[in-house]
Amino acid sequence: MAETKTAIANKPAWVDLSTTDAAGARDFYAKVFGWKIEVNPDPQYGGYGMAEVGGKTVAGIGPKMAPEAPTAWSLYIATDDADAVAKKVQESGGKVVAPPFDVGSQGRMATFQDPIGAFISVWQPKGFAGDFPVGQANTFGWAELDAQGIDKAAPFYQKVFGWSPKKTEMGEGAQPYTEFQIAGDSIAGGMELGPNAPAQIPNFWLVYFAVEDVDKSTNKATAAGAKEMMAPQDFPGGRFSVLTDPQGAVFGLLKTNPRPQ
Repeated sequence: MAETKTAIANKPAWVDLSTTDAAGARDFYAKVFGWKIEVNPDPQYGGYGMAEVGGKTVAGIGPKMAPEAPTAWSLYIATDDADAVAKKVQESGGKVVAPPFDVGSQGRMATFQDPIGAFISVWQPKGFAGDFPVGQANTFGWAELDAQGIDKAAPFYQKVFGWSPKKTEMGEGAQPYTEFQIAGDSIAGGMELGPNAPAQIPNFWLVYFAVEDVDKSTNKATAAGAKEMMAPQDFPGGRFSVLTDPQGAVFGLLKTNPRPQ
């Protein structure tokens, strides 16, 4: 929920968790990331809590608004016109799940599904102009579309957000990795799950949080009740793991290698 400027328009601006047990989730993530989480007492915000670390707002945690809603992390992309984005979504083969609406005096948001069913949201800030650090320890690190049919979704994201897909071959037998870019700057990623992925896994955006040590943070998370989906492992850009929190929401931990100067 950062202030929209040219530098961040069409880039990740916020992440939040919708969960069956908001209090339990707040306790879990506070233990894992050292977040200080305060719940807004105003009833119109439905028990939504804002997480801070180092004096900066980094994420939100709130109860599910509908019984059928998944327990999941959501990715928000910055925009200066949520209504215009909703129109683009419809024109580009996506679905408007929650039409643009005001969140009190804080801003305006909407939620969509891309052509292969993955959910993604937009945030148009108004009264709230907080910080949204990226890549700092215990803050948002990366977002990745884990899906079958990345090639079907890529044109949608290019039309809606101006993201150009860049594929990188990952070696024999491995699926290529897609980076979504604006003017050569990588905004997010995409990983093709492939034909052997379990059919029950939906196409979804996986939110990664940056940490100082993936192995230590993974151990801390499992000790607090998380389940390990992918053990800590190296990739060309660093090291990562994937877990589910005690309520079942999937999230990743990430440590990237320093960029060459």
